[in-house]
Amino acid sequence: MAGSLFLGATGCGGDGADDGLPDDYKVVSATQLCGGHAVSAEASKALKVITGASRFEASGERNNVQAAAVNLAEAAPLATRTEDVCRIFTPLKTRHFELGITWKLAEDAPSGPSSPEFSRLKMGERAETAPNKAYVFFACKSDKLPGPSNAAHVVIGVRPGGMPMEPDGDDGELKALKDAYATVAHSFSLAMAKELGCENNAGLPARPVLNPV
Repeated sequence: MAGSLFLGATGCGGDGADDGLPDDYKVVSATQLCGGHAVSAEASKALKVITGASRFEASGERNNVQAAAVNLAEAAPLATRTEDVCRIFTPLKTRHFELGITWKLAEDAPSGPSSPEFSRLKMGERAETAPNKAYVFFACKSDKLPGPSNAAHVVIGVRPGGMPMEPDGDDGELKALKDAYATVAHSFSLAMAKELGCENNAGLPARPVLNPV
């Protein structure tokens, strides 16, 4: 099924040694991405559904949840611009896929209906997922956050980078993509909540909740 789930995949190459790759180029498992501890075992399987790959380019030194948490705390209580947590790439000389994980801060808890393309899930303040993206909203109260309330409303997003095509497939394949995006979004949200020291892990469950509400 994974081959039918690629969104706008194209070939790509690189410069380097005899194999055509840079000398310092590394390929790692999903659970080693983004500083480690950000991609759960469930999210690792979900990444394979989304990208078709089980190994990825090693993340850059600042391309991790730990650095993103520091930046978020410095920006709190409000930063409406979307910032990167981490970017995930399939290896060079394979079918190219880029996945972006982002954060931003909201003024209040989310309200109003979700867009029809999303399924609403019961995680945090709100979670919503589609066949090509997912978002988790959660409220964090932590001594690491500035201000008298030491609180912030955080939004973690997961979606392909570049100019991906709209996903296609039968109902089962689209449902698998929805679940996969939600699983990755949950994994990074929980990792961010832990890194920020949010009380009670910001109310996020230990495992993703995938049944629509």
